[in-house]
Amino acid sequence: MNRKRLTQQGWFRVLAMIIALEMVAIAINFFYAPIHVAAGGATGVAILLDTAFGINRSLTVLIINLAMIILSIIFLDRKTVRNITVGSFLLPLLMYVTPSYKVVNDAVLAVIIGGGIFATGVALLYRLEASAGGTTVPPMVLKKFFGINTAVSLLCIDLTITMFNLIVSSTNAFFLAAFSLVVTMIVMRYIETGLDLKRQVQIMSNKHLAAIHQMLLDENLSLTIYEARGGYTNEAREMIMVMLNGNEYAHLLRKIHDIDPDAFITTTNVTEVHGGSLGY
Repeated sequence: MNRKRLTQQGWFRVLAMIIALEMVAIAINFFYAPIHVAAGGATGVAILLDTAFGINRSLTVLIINLAMIILSIIFLDRKTVRNITVGSFLLPLLMYVTPSYKVVNDAVLAVIIGGGIFATGVALLYRLEASAGGTTVPPMVLKKFFGINTAVSLLCIDLTITMFNLIVSSTNAFFLAAFSLVVTMIVMRYIETGLDLKRQVQIMSNKHLAAIHQMLLDENLSLTIYEARGGYTNEAREMIMVMLNGNEYAHLLRKIHDIDPDAFITTTNVTEVHGGSLGY
C-alpha cells in the first residue's frame, strides 16, 4: 500500500471520527440537555451540573476527559491512551460550537431520536477503534486489575449517574434517562450486528442431499460439505453448510422444501463474515 493511500485512509478515519463525535454532540445539545435528561457518561454528568448549577456542559466534559486521560496514562497502555485522547478533546469542542436548543417538544420522542443518534455515533467510534473518553476509562481499569466485565461496570456507572436525575431534575427525568439507555443499547446492538447480519444454514437429507447440493450450485451459492455422525445410530452422513444474506434465506428454504419436505435444517445468525468463499 503506497503512502498516498495510507494518507487518504488516515484522513477518512479522522473525518469519520469527527462525524461520529458530532452526532454525540447533537444528541446531547438538541435532545438530552434541553429536557434535562442525564443518561450516563461524562455528558450525563455535564447535563446534571448544568441543570443544578448552570456550569457549562462542554467545560465539564473537558475536565472529566482530562482526568480520564491522566487515569489511563497511569494505569493503561499507550495504545488505549492514544485511542481516547483525540476524542476526549474533540467532543467538548464540538459540544461548545454546536448550538443547543430544543428540537422536539415531546420528551419521549426526544429521547428516542437522541438515543438513536447517540448510539449511532458511539457505534461508529467503536468501528474506528476510537473513543470519546469519559466514563469508558474506569471500566477498562477495573477489567485490568480486578477482572470485572467492562460492560457490567460501565452499566453500573451509567445507572448511578442516571439515578441523580431523581435529585437534580425529577422522577420523570429519571425514567426518561433509563429509557434512553435501553434505546441506546438496542440501536447499538443493531448497528454492530444487524447491518452485516448473515445466516449460516446447515442441511441434512436422508435421500435428497445430492439434489439439494445441485440446487445450491445452480443458485451460485458457495457451500461446504462435511461429515456428521449420528449420536444414536453412529452412522456417518454428509451435511451441507451454506452462508446466506438475510434476503436469500426464505427463497432458499422454499427451494429445499420443494426437493425434500423432511430435510433437517438448522439456522444460525452470524453477525460478520470475513475473508473469501468457504466452498471448495
